[in-house]
Amino acid sequence: MQKIFFFVILIYITGICHAQKMIKSFENDSCLIINKDSRLDDLMKRQKQENLEKQSMPGYRVQIYFGGNRQKASEIKMEFNNQHPEVAAYLSYQQPNYKVRVGDFRSRFDARKIFLELEGKYPTTFIVPDEVRLPPLK
Repeated sequence: MQKIFFFVILIYITGICHAQKMIKSFENDSCLIINKDSRLDDLMKRQKQENLEKQSMPGYRVQIYFGGNRQKASEIKMEFNNQHPEVAAYLSYQQPNYKVRVGDFRSRFDARKIFLELEGKYPTTFIVPDEVRLPPLK
């Protein structure tokens, strides 16, 4: 996302031929002139708003179930929630299968800790990259 953002800014900056705003700042012995396109301010405001609305980031989760049985997926999720109330569990559907994924980990190393704990309990346990919730601010 950041690469796209910087690419868009680069396109706007290189394409500035009109609609420039001139900012001048004077000191006793110097002069600074900055040419800035007003569209750049709009682009920055839009990016700030997108960042506020997006409450996720790239990270990792541990997948503990993958299959076509919705009832079984729900049972596994509830069982996990009862055994590990401190770790979030998510049930998702990607046609034709249901997935139960647990945790919101920033790194594969963090996900590996719970993976090792769950490896024998669930037969299809593995670490997957996913969009995870942002950690709470302290």
